[in-house]
Amino acid sequence: MTEKLKLLAREYEMLHSKMQDPEILGDPKQIAKIGKRLKQLEPLLPLLREYEHCREAVTFAQEATGDPEFIALARKEAEEAAARIPLLEEQMRAFLVPRDPHDDHNVILEVRAGTGGEEAALFAADLLRMYLRYAEEKGWKTELLDRTDAGGGGVKEAVVRIDGPAFGDLKFESGVHRVQRIPVTENKGRVHTSAATVAVLPEAEEVDISIRPQDLKIDTFRASGAGGQHVNKTESAIRITHIPTGTVVACQTERSQIRNRELAMHLLRSRIYQAEQDRLQRERGEMRSGQVGSGDRSEKIRTYNFPQDRVTDHRINENFSNLPAIMDGEIGEIVEALRKRDQEERIASIRAENE
Repeated sequence: MTEKLKLLAREYEMLHSKMQDPEILGDPKQIAKIGKRLKQLEPLLPLLREYEHCREAVTFAQEATGDPEFIALARKEAEEAAARIPLLEEQMRAFLVPRDPHDDHNVILEVRAGTGGEEAALFAADLLRMYLRYAEEKGWKTELLDRTDAGGGGVKEAVVRIDGPAFGDLKFESGVHRVQRIPVTENKGRVHTSAATVAVLPEAEEVDISIRPQDLKIDTFRASGAGGQHVNKTESAIRITHIPTGTVVACQTERSQIRNRELAMHLLRSRIYQAEQDRLQRERGEMRSGQVGSGDRSEKIRTYNFPQDRVTDHRINENFSNLPAIMDGEIGEIVEALRKRDQEERIASIRAENE
């Protein structure tokens, strides 16, 4: 492990030197890329220095000779250093965890009503608002790609593009979200259970996947639903079919047909890219159950219990209170807990490999 960490320290020194290169200084993209990596590696250096100092203290005490008082002092320092070493190793292991290359990608977020009828559609609308509010707090730009409304203010399905390094935060949101609450239409005060599904895809860039124009079937149609004055007047809505895979996407939220086509291509590219990633994972034997599942109440990753003011994430067995604030977009605590568990599992895997 120490050798791998020293390689990372050397990478830091090399990148630090690169930042003095006039060619690099003239390229803002390179500066941003190198600066980001330097920021990731910088906390490792003091940990590595302290680790080396502790090991030297232990070795020195083992080899110390001469004055008994001096030897006793060296052994005391070595004892403190030996106790510190496992803690330092634990902290440094985090730097050996491979970063998800998609963490800084934009996101395609899809929310769909599942089991539960009108209440499920209302809950889907609440989840959509929760994620939009979270994105707003993070300073990320959002664009609605597609939305099908249900009665009473609910949402059957909605697709949003989030422009910002959002995937690292939102990737753990994929799955079935279950809600337990008293619907506004319930006269007898009974708690109902319903569900909505969420899928979070990293937005694929053109360099990630190539789509040939001849493989696309593009249709235009008149926008329907909440679309402003242009509804049913101009054929600004776009439907794109990727013929080789049968993937179909649509976008009707913008007045401009050109803009709708651009947004639809973002969505199409990301769905095809994700399907290809899933295929590769299956081939490697690493495929987990699908992100979304069937939308049934039993396939849940999280439960929002309104009568008890509690959100339970079943993957980490943790409860979070203040449900109104959470539904208003304050999901940072949940995101951090999921990120921490993921890192712990990755570190445990690295430790097992080293042993």
